[in-house]
Amino acid sequence: MHIAIFSVGILIFLAHFFTKFFEKTRIPDVLMLVVIGLIIGPGLQLVSSKSFGQVGHIFSVIALIIILFESGLGLTFSNLKKSAFRGMKLATVNFAATLIVITSLSMWVYNMRLIEGLILSSILAATSAAVVIPMIDKLKLAQGTKTALIIESTFSDVLCIVMTLGFMQMLKYNEMRITMMIGGLISSFLLAALIGATAAIFWSNLLSKVRRLDNNIFLTPAFVFVIYSLSEMLGYSGPISALAFGIMLGNIEILHQIPFFDNFPVLKPIQLSYIEKSFFGEAVFLLKTFFFVYIGLSIQMTHFSVVLAGFIFSVVLYFIRVPVVKLATERMVTQFDSIISSIMVPKGLVSAVLVAVVVQTKINNAAIMEELTYSIILFTIVFTTILVFTIEKTKVKDFYASFFQNHVLEEQEEELKENAANTLKPEKTPPPPTQII
Repeated sequence: MHIAIFSVGILIFLAHFFTKFFEKTRIPDVLMLVVIGLIIGPGLQLVSSKSFGQVGHIFSVIALIIILFESGLGLTFSNLKKSAFRGMKLATVNFAATLIVITSLSMWVYNMRLIEGLILSSILAATSAAVVIPMIDKLKLAQGTKTALIIESTFSDVLCIVMTLGFMQMLKYNEMRITMMIGGLISSFLLAALIGATAAIFWSNLLSKVRRLDNNIFLTPAFVFVIYSLSEMLGYSGPISALAFGIMLGNIEILHQIPFFDNFPVLKPIQLSYIEKSFFGEAVFLLKTFFFVYIGLSIQMTHFSVVLAGFIFSVVLYFIRVPVVKLATERMVTQFDSIISSIMVPKGLVSAVLVAVVVQTKINNAAIMEELTYSIILFTIVFTTILVFTIEKTKVKDFYASFFQNHVLEEQEEELKENAANTLKPEKTPPPPTQII
């Protein structure tokens, strides 16, 4: 036991060291943490994900909830207005491209039936918010691009969950229920967002009373857990509710500008304090540290042929991402932002959960799907972290830049902003001539 506690302490110190190391070398801390998990897990077999049992899965969900909530606090309505559609468009185009390519590849490599290929591809179309958000947080991206990638990763989770379960129903009943799938997608997204936003308004009005309690700082994340679970129990998207809760709570001051709320003087929404926001930032750092180590030790790879296939599938996912980004983003998005968007392909928690559901149904090729998915989760996380480093430090950036030649360069964007600012400045009128009497 004392060795385990010692390891936890060392891991937290290492996480801080890796963060500083990233700032100096641009080698992402995520990669280091996953490698530690691989070493103590599949490598030395000191510990496995089975040792954690159900607690491991619960911890992963908690990490996802807090990461989404905390990222939502930093999103403004103005940025959402500009970038939400772009994020959802990116998720939809990426899902469609993944569905076509991975289904074809799985049918060719493993002789899967069409419906099995559709299930696998919908599992692999999800982009992990728990990986993307901590990674882009440290990159010099435009706020609009960060917002779009956060929306994409969250919306893709909903899209993949609804479509995977829909394809599984199709396999069970031998019929395509398109209207049910589309209806489920829309209701899951909109109603989950409504639950999160409404809960945030309610909680912001309670904050003044909550702060009178001792040790109250944990109550806000506890309330987010309740909202997430409530949304999931109602059949909607818990991650969307957690993100919407954070967005609404982070922009709660805007309610004072809406005349409708003047009719309810009892409503007195207040913002989170600086101390509370700092605490949530610390919580994200801690949870992120253990989450990526847990991912590393959870990887299951026993058959070399499946691992090799996972490598090939992962490479294909990166190849199709480039045309996806070109289709889904405007030319005014800078070249660097487009390049980073084109490497944000990491898979994670949602893919792992969905493939576990597939294994429980005992459909054909379920075992292959499970091992293949875990391999792809590992490779996509590793590839993304390596590409982030190489794009900033090597000629790899030039290779990706060749696909986005018609996009605005960073220096051109600064010039455009400066010109726009100068245009908005009022012209100075000369003073009237002095009359000599």
